Amino acid sequence: MYKSAVLLILFSLCNWLQAQRLPDQVYMPTIKTVKLFQQNNQQSLPLLTLHSTDQLELHFDDMSGYARNYYYTYILCNADWTRADVNVFDYIKGFTQNRLSQYRMSSFTSSKYVHYQALLPERNCIPVKSGNYLLLVYLDADTAKPAFTRRMLIVDNKVSIGAQVQQPFDNGLLRTHQKIQFSVNTQELNVLSPQQTSVVVLQNNRWDDAVKNIQPSFIRNKVLEYNGEQDCVFSAGKEYRWADLQSFRFQSDRVDRVDKTKEPNDIFIKTDVERNNLRYLFFRDRNGWDEIATTESVNPWWQTEYANVHFTFAPARNQPYAGKNLYLLGQMTDNQVGDTSLMNYDAEKGVYTKTLLLKQGYYSYTYVTKDAKHLAAKAETALTEGNYWETENQYTILFYYRSFSSRYDELVGVTTINSRNGAGGF
Repeated sequence: MYKSAVLLILFSLCNWLQAQRLPDQVYMPTIKTVKLFQQNNQQSLPLLTLHSTDQLELHFDDMSGYARNYYYTYILCNADWTRADVNVFDYIKGFTQNRLSQYRMSSFTSSKYVHYQALLPERNCIPVKSGNYLLLVYLDADTAKPAFTRRMLIVDNKVSIGAQVQQPFDNGLLRTHQKIQFSVNTQELNVLSPQQTSVVVLQNNRWDDAVKNIQPSFIRNKVLEYNGEQDCVFSAGKEYRWADLQSFRFQSDRVDRVDKTKEPNDIFIKTDVERNNLRYLFFRDRNGWDEIATTESVNPWWQTEYANVHFTFAPARNQPYAGKNLYLLGQMTDNQVGDTSLMNYDAEKGVYTKTLLLKQGYYSYTYVTKDAKHLAAKAETALTEGNYWETENQYTILFYYRSFSSRYDELVGVTTINSRNGAGGF
């Protein structure tokens, strides 16, 4: 009985520790360049189809320079990313934790790191329910030593979603915003009330300004129509900026200079300025996605260098934004408005600066401002980039369903639409 009580306490403690983990967080300062994406496609959401042969690639580097024992597990979550009230043995088939056994030391590089990678899910640890999952990676089989977490999605396609991008009905937003109108056919589901469903709409894989908690405007037989005048309206922004760092020897058009006297090298990106007063110009961008790549070696994952990359933003008249913080947003900062993306104002030079340790590759990013006092305020591009209806953006619609007998939200439909291909407007 004593042993059983101890095991029960340890199991409860493990559950409590896992419940505290936040999505897309890096807890260890030595962990860099965490990537989770569909196999062979770095510019993709970590999305799997339930009971399919699809796989995700996981990559990350440990800058400590020596191999360590990393383990991983999956945590089933609800649509709002709170932990689902489901026992781990009910949603994982096989072992509930696994060791990451595939790693190798960096080679032909001055930066010493250990690169870890895996194809998920592995045969001995398979999620068997659809929904939101947190991939938790931790040290020494101890969940009290988290390394990082990453969002992943598993969909069981039971609904069809039709969507299009339109100009908003509001004349004040007509030329600066984009509105998503969509309908969901729930023929295969037993939906007795819209309260059983929930919707999340993402712009360019950004969870910080996702639209959620909206209800259908109309219900026509088994079709839910989402067309509220104020629902799903996004600031259009402008095409993302870029920094081509695939080579540290060849300086691309966005690199100002490279200081090779330091290890790792210092790379200074040309000063960025406000674009809100410039006319819209279309060019093909990557909507915030990064790609680890190099022109100087065979394998970009363990044969590429790191550098301290310095970003500089010059506001109008070199004056700081009153009452607002400035953030550098993109996959390289996990698309999060927080300390990792906060830029510092240099009063002497009249510019904002940010330094990130980045691996060789191609990076796309944008600048946003947010009210410094109101934490619930949304990040905006109006002051830094401007908003233009014509901007090319990618939108992802996630549809969740919970039956009356279920204890978690199932992900039953996903669709992605591009504003250039699916736009309906003037």
